[in-house]
Amino acid sequence: MTDSPVPLSGTTLLAGPSQVGKTRTTARAFEAWLDRHGTDGVVVLEFAPEVERDGELLGGRLDRFTSVPDDVWHGVLDAHAPRADATSDDEALALARENAEHARTVLEAAPKPTAVFVNDATIPFQADHGNVSLLVDHLADAECAVLNAFESDELGAENPVSRRERDVVGTLRERVDRTINLE
Repeated sequence: MTDSPVPLSGTTLLAGPSQVGKTRTTARAFEAWLDRHGTDGVVVLEFAPEVERDGELLGGRLDRFTSVPDDVWHGVLDAHAPRADATSDDEALALARENAEHARTVLEAAPKPTAVFVNDATIPFQADHGNVSLLVDHLADAECAVLNAFESDELGAENPVSRRERDVVGTLRERVDRTINLE
């Protein structure tokens, strides 16, 4: 049986900077849930963009670390990385708004979960009109929710996307049962 790096009950937020193992830890928790409970009612929300910086892939999707079985509901956002892809704050905000619009469609299509695993939970809410309650409400009825979120100033601190992301992480911290800071 796969050991879980986090409790498999209630809601857990994994927070930290790039390259500290947030996605890998989420994948391990996902595998442990599947080993113990199977796939019934499992939802994976994949919001992570694929970003390469200095020849290194940062973050990335959950399926880099584990296979998502066909009978797991797998909602994938083809996400932009607003701060990496944009040349200005206005362009970054426009990309964040596009992520928010597409993420709403993914969240609205997701079935009511028994367990939910969310990769890069802040991406859908980096725009000024992204409503993090959409995600939090979706997690409320799950027996287990594990989500990860970027938390660092390494991509800038004073641009509108970073400021909003900090607010979203703060809201998530307030609304989950526990936060595990990875460094």
